[in-house]
Amino acid sequence: MHPLERILAERIAVIDGAMGTTIRTYGMKEADIRGERFRDSKKDLLNNGDLFTLTQPAMITDIHRRFLDAGADILETNTFGATSISQSEFFVDDPREHGGRKNPEFYQKVIEDKFLRELAWEINEQSARQCRALADRYSNETGRQRFVAGAIGPLTVSLSNSPDADDPGFRVVTFDQVKTAYAEEVRAFLAGGVDTILVETIFDSLNAKAALVAVQEVFAETGKQLPIMISAAVGRGGETMISAQTVEAMWNAVEHVHPLSVGLNCSLGPDLMHPFLQELSEKAAAAISCYPNAGLPNPLSATGFDCGPEDMGRHLGRFAEEGLINIAGGCCGNTPDHIAAIAKAVAGVTPRAIPTGGAA
Repeated sequence: MHPLERILAERIAVIDGAMGTTIRTYGMKEADIRGERFRDSKKDLLNNGDLFTLTQPAMITDIHRRFLDAGADILETNTFGATSISQSEFFVDDPREHGGRKNPEFYQKVIEDKFLRELAWEINEQSARQCRALADRYSNETGRQRFVAGAIGPLTVSLSNSPDADDPGFRVVTFDQVKTAYAEEVRAFLAGGVDTILVETIFDSLNAKAALVAVQEVFAETGKQLPIMISAAVGRGGETMISAQTVEAMWNAVEHVHPLSVGLNCSLGPDLMHPFLQELSEKAAAAISCYPNAGLPNPLSATGFDCGPEDMGRHLGRFAEEGLINIAGGCCGNTPDHIAAIAKAVAGVTPRAIPTGGAA
């Protein structure tokens, strides 16, 4: 039994909060993310938060540290967009600006691009190493084991839908291209020493399927097997936003990989997420995770979202008391203060009983 699996059976574990939200509190500017290395980049980079791992490692390490101080058991790597495909948005000219379009030929060049492949590898490996060093230090100092989850984001392209209303069969990218980009990310995670692979914020279930195939192929190739965590983002109707799978359908689509956990994150605030979390908790034979946004977006609030720390603590505490979850945390809008409130709210609450035949 993996140590994290044992913990999930004994108590509710806490996963960290929003890297992007917390980065914004540091007041970083375009020059800060560029540094000397990317000084001459042609496109704006400030929204490429993963790049801060390389150009502002002290800040990123400080954010991870603050989440650990807040009570996080699981640190996510700062790699939400750290594939060659996602990084191409910041470093490759968009053919649509010159009368062309993105298509499989365009993305084949992207996944074969040496600069993009090496950049993606470096971000993933370095982020994993940063988290690994902190998690080990806190584990040794406190006697409470902390874990690193290699975070795989949803990509900026869809395998399920066509962007062209006049050509519904068209796809900008192929399954194998997406799988290749994800496989490179997983290899870098293993080199950096993560404890688990987290396929998260699933808008498009077919993208997630490509990620899971990539994970399994890399495990077979390397002979190294880690627990897999899966988390979907659903809309107000309870379906994944692009592929429109219900939570039950999503579980049926991923059950074969025997995930350590399956859950919901991002998209909705905790109140709107509650009925879909209930349904998933009833259906899934795995640990259940929940890390919602801090309510709905609100540009007038300090974090850009409605819920403060006490609100998130109250909601996640209710989920815990109802026996719905094994992992609690926060996505967009959740700062270390939010995670501290959540950790306090779920402390000592009995976790959801994981059904027999769950995580492998």
